[in-house]
Amino acid sequence: MDIDAFTLKESKEDYYVTASRFVPYKKIDIVVDAFRSMPDRTLYVIGDGPDEKKIRGLAGSNVTLLGYQPTSVLIQYLQGARAFIFAAEEDFGILPVEAQACGTPVIAYRKGAVTETVREGDGNAPTGIFFERQTPEAICQAITEFEATEHLFEPRLIRQHAESFAIERFRREFSDFVEDTWIQFQERLHQC
Repeated sequence: MDIDAFTLKESKEDYYVTASRFVPYKKIDIVVDAFRSMPDRTLYVIGDGPDEKKIRGLAGSNVTLLGYQPTSVLIQYLQGARAFIFAAEEDFGILPVEAQACGTPVIAYRKGAVTETVREGDGNAPTGIFFERQTPEAICQAITEFEATEHLFEPRLIRQHAESFAIERFRREFSDFVEDTWIQFQERLHQC
């Protein structure tokens, strides 16, 4: 991904953010529903789509639906958030990596690619935490866990982890792989 577009901000504000197309499998409705039961926490929701009416109906006064926003606005919200909430199961899901590039921890459903792009503590600097079920209750519990351990999340180290998904790294490692494979192939040819 284009890491350079998503810059690090170390100081965080007192809100959470999620962003997505409003379609059923993205599970924005359960994120909004979770925050309805936590009226002392603020959530900003970026996106639009067919489920907008349903999601709007679930939103409490602590949830602000911002609609579609340009990338520059998305980046500002990602940079300032305490954490990015991600409830979908995705093959890749670039938004969690973009959030981490901003130094923002991710609270995510433990399925799909986030299990490879988000790192829990286990000896390394954590970049996020996971919840096990796509339910409002599981999200609430994960937020409570996150807030109890929030001091462990260091924006610079979160950003450093996201840099492993940079375009330059991919190009370099892919080029090295092709070159190494070509050399090995040539060596085998000469052995025949």
